[in-house]
Formats: sequence, structure tokens, C-alpha cells
Amino acid sequence: ITKNSHSFYREYTDNGQRSSILFSPDCKVDLAFLIDGSWSIGKRRFQIQKQFLRDVAQALDVGTAGPLMGMVQYGDDPFVEFNLKSHTNSKNLKNAIEKIVQKGGLSNVGRALSFVNKIFFEDSNGNRGSAPNVAVVMVDGWPTDRVEEASRLARESGINIFFLTIEGPDENEKQNVIEANFVDKAVCRTNGYYSINVPSWFSLHKVVQPLVKRVCDSDRLACSKTCLNAADIGFVIDGSSSVGTGNFRTILQFVANISKEFEISDTDTRIGAVQYTYEQRLEFGFDKHNTKQDVLNAIKRINYWSGGTSTGAAINYAFEQLFSKSKPNKRKLMILITDGRSYDDVRGAATAAHQNGVIAYSIGIAWAAQDELETIATDPDKEHSFFVDEFDHLYRFVPRIIQNICTEFNSQPRN
Repeated sequence: ITKNSHSFYREYTDNGQRSSILFSPDCKVDLAFLIDGSWSIGKRRFQIQKQFLRDVAQALDVGTAGPLMGMVQYGDDPFVEFNLKSHTNSKNLKNAIEKIVQKGGLSNVGRALSFVNKIFFEDSNGNRGSAPNVAVVMVDGWPTDRVEEASRLARESGINIFFLTIEGPDENEKQNVIEANFVDKAVCRTNGYYSINVPSWFSLHKVVQPLVKRVCDSDRLACSKTCLNAADIGFVIDGSSSVGTGNFRTILQFVANISKEFEISDTDTRIGAVQYTYEQRLEFGFDKHNTKQDVLNAIKRINYWSGGTSTGAAINYAFEQLFSKSKPNKRKLMILITDGRSYDDVRGAATAAHQNGVIAYSIGIAWAAQDELETIATDPDKEHSFFVDEFDHLYRFVPRIIQNICTEFNSQPRN
């Protein structure tokens, strides 16, 4: 085994052929393969499909601390060949794949997806909860039923759907396809990442590594992302003299109350914080604390600074020290809390942050200026800026802020 960055290459022999397979030691997914057992695939191509699945099992390096793999064969009806907990090492899994017998029938992919959504990922079948759910659908030709509704429900359950289509319909056969663009209607995102088309069964082996790399990249598994586990949230906290020690503790409690609502880890939502006066101080970055309790403890330890109010400079600083280090596939949320008008211009800094993908929420208290709050906030202002007359009323905004964050997340287009 040779180490290469965050991945390993493993040489192995299977059916007399020597292969070099890339696998990731950090891969932890609960993976369902929906394999085509319909009569249209034929016996020879069914054997090629099984060889491909054995190669994938080898590349994944299946185990209880890493990826687990189960299999459903579909034809007229779906049939569980084995579930997630049936085989906990690659050798046993490959032996089980070898014993699979073709069932025949139609290519009812929609029925199979519905089955996987309702039954396959139950805890009793080995679903771990802490690992993303992934379903890879292999299709020879095209489905004989509709996939759109079944796949939508599966996506909404958090199942990351990939389609692997081999030798799809030619021009003469396209009239037989029940649902045009069935792949785009089914996959997790329509950006090409979740679909792989293979022109020939004899080149299927070439997609083992690309597929394994994609299903193991937890940051890209968009369907298991929710509004509560897919953001980098940076709090920008006014520590100026007008706030005072007691009110500053109230602000920190507000920050803690928002943070509590999110699923926090190094692969889920991450929290960072900046305090500012005339100057700025990074209290902690996104990569500093990986559990909710650590984040809450860190918020509690923030010491009140006292000084002036340079909010524009604070936004620039937050972008440079927090959001420039955000992960590419995370939503960047800035929640700025201030009790007064800034001594410097906020417009330029806010515009730059917006243009660089930061979604800004502004929370104003007491003497904060409404026009500045609206300038800082991402459009539409009324959903991203809030004003309260007293520090003790801050807590009232927590549910609304969380609801707005989630509404915005859920309205994102699938592409």
C-alpha cells in the first residue's frame, strides 16, 4: 500500500487481472447499490455488472469504521440481496456478490427507489445515522416505470442518489423511454456530478475510481445536507463601550442560543466568532471547535473588549479571517450584532462580502442605525435584518433567524 495525500492505492488481483484501485481511508458512507437484474441486460452484461461491483467493494475497503455496502436487485420488483450490516469486510462482500443470481423482469427503477427509501435505510438493516446515505442506481438502457416522484421523496429523506447509466437508448429507442430526462429527474443535483454515463459495458471498469471518489466525498453529498448541517457561520460581535459588560453577556447567550440549533462537527456546520471595536479580534475560527459543547464553551469564554465601533472594518476582517477559509461547498453565513452606528463606512465592506458569497444577517439593538443594518444585510433586507430596542429581547429573534436560514436553504435550485 502506498500513501498519496489523503488517499491510498492498493494493488490486487481479481479474476487473474491486476488492478490499481484508489480508495479513501476517510470514507464513511452507508451505500446501497440498485443493480439491474432485468431480462434486457442479458447474462453476459449481468456478469460484467457483478465484476464491477466486486471492484467497487475492493476499492471502498468496506468495514464498520468506514463504508458499508448493501445491494438491491431490481426487475419487476426490488429484492434485497444483502443489507448494510450483512458483510463488514471486502472479501466477504465480494464473495456475496459472486453468488448473486439474475432475477429477470422489467426495469422498474422507480419502484426500487421507493423501496430503498422506505425500507433499506432503516436502523434495523444497519443504517448508522452518523454516515450519509447514498444510493447508486445502475441502469442498462432505461427504466420501464417513472422515477421522478420516488426519487424526489428519497432525496427529501436525505438519500444521495447517483445514476450510472450504461449503453442508454439510441435514437430509434428513445420513443420507448417512459420518462424523458429520467436521470436529471432522479439524481441529487442536475450538475453532472451525480450521473455517469458509460457508452459501453466493456468500459465500465474505468468508472470504478471516479464513482468511489464521488460517493466518498461527504462535503459534496448535497442531499444529506440540511439547513442545520451545511454552513460555516461567523458571528461578528460588537464589543464597543456602549454595550457594557452585562449586555455583552446577553449577546453571548444569544450567540449560544443560535449555535445550539445547528448540527456542529468538522463535516457539518462550523462556528467561528470575531469581536470588534475600533480593532478586531478573532475569538475562534471555523476549524477550532468540532463539537457543539466545545463551541458553547468557547462562546462563554469570550472576554468583553470595550472601545469604539468600526463595523465596516469588522466585516472586512471577518471575511479575511473567517470566510476566506470556508469550505467550498459550505454556505457562508455572517450574523453581525451591533448596538450603535458605525464610525466607518459599511457599504463597501458589505457589498464585497455579498459578492463573495457571504449571506449576511444584521441584528441591531438600541442605538443601531436601521439604514446601516439594511446595507449590511443580504437582500431581501426584511428577511436578513432585525432590530430590537432592548438587549433582553434578543432571544425572541432566535426562532425567526433559524426559520429564515432554513427557508432560504430549502428554496435553493437542485442544480
